[in-house]
Amino acid sequence: MPYADHFKLTDDLIQHLDSVLLHLNDPYIEAKYTGFLSVSAAAVLESALKEIFIDFSSAKHKVFGDFSKVFFFRINGRIALQDIRDTYLRHYGERYAKRFKTRLDKLEFQELRASNTSIKAAYGNLLTWRHEFAHAGRVPANASYSEVKLAYECGKKLMGCLASCMNR
Repeated sequence: MPYADHFKLTDDLIQHLDSVLLHLNDPYIEAKYTGFLSVSAAAVLESALKEIFIDFSSAKHKVFGDFSKVFFFRINGRIALQDIRDTYLRHYGERYAKRFKTRLDKLEFQELRASNTSIKAAYGNLLTWRHEFAHAGRVPANASYSEVKLAYECGKKLMGCLASCMNR
């Protein structure tokens, strides 16, 4: 399955929530939906990340692909940018780590110029909001529904950047 297919689950949720929240005037319920969206977004981004690395590894060698399936099965939410750069890409070699850094920095610059949005910061915020909601039982106090949606879109772009780097 291509990594982007994982996004459909959250994209469908957003489409539904957009119509629900349009007529909802309850900040408490909206905050709960915001928390649910952050969890869904982080989950599909994690699935996409796993798919990217497993597909790349499997294309290199069957045994490497099998190893990657086991390795990435256990990452359990550890998909922060630092984890991607310093843990996962490190295992694949300096070439891929440098390529990712270069392309992500370029993407970051383009997004900052075009929309004044930091992909890196938005992605990090999304993971923080997800953690607060999923593990601490708190709705994201400093995040609106639209901010979580934007952060999710930034996460999709970050995964696209990663996928573009993981090729032979």
